[in-house]
Order: sequence, then C-alpha cells, then structure tokens
Amino acid sequence: MERKHTPRHPAELRVRGVRLFKENRPNDSSDSAAYAFIAEKLECSRFALREWCIQAERDAEERSGRSSADRARIKAKPQSAAGSLGRHPDHAQSQAQILFLCRISG
Repeated sequence: MERKHTPRHPAELRVRGVRLFKENRPNDSSDSAAYAFIAEKLECSRFALREWCIQAERDAEERSGRSSADRARIKAKPQSAAGSLGRHPDHAQSQAQILFLCRISG
C-alpha cells in the first residue's frame, strides 16, 4: 500500500511565504537574509521557504526544472513492473535463458 505525502505546511502558508519573499527581497542584502527573516515570521525553516520559492519560479517558467504539474503528471503515470526496475521486459527472460544454457553446457 502506497502512502500519500502530506505536506507539513498548508498550501496557504507556502503561497504567503513566496509572496512575502518576492515583496521583501529588494529590502534585504541577500536571498539568504530574506529567507531567514521571512521564515522566522512564518515559523518555518528557511530551507523550506527557499524550496517553495524555487518551485514557484519553476511553475512560472522563470527557472528551469520540472513544474508542479509535470511532477504530478509523472507521479500519476502508471509504471509496469519492468519499467519500475529500469529494465527491458525481455531482460529477465534473457538472463534466465543464459543461466539455463550455462548449466546444460557446464
């Protein structure tokens, strides 16, 4: 049974954090200072806030990487048993045949 991921912080808090970062970034000397200041106010880690901001930039196509929609689509795509192992479906059968032939000839 697969467990669903439950975000630690509500979506509203993440959206608010991203908005506050965008509004207050020009007032701080660096991104790190802005993350630390805003994270303290929101009672979350500066690393979590940084990840939210980076993902928001990806979603807005301001930064390269997978958007939230892409990640959800990939996660929802069903995988075959062979695909989840990263192997070709015939690979396991070929290995079994080779081992069988080695036993017969050996």
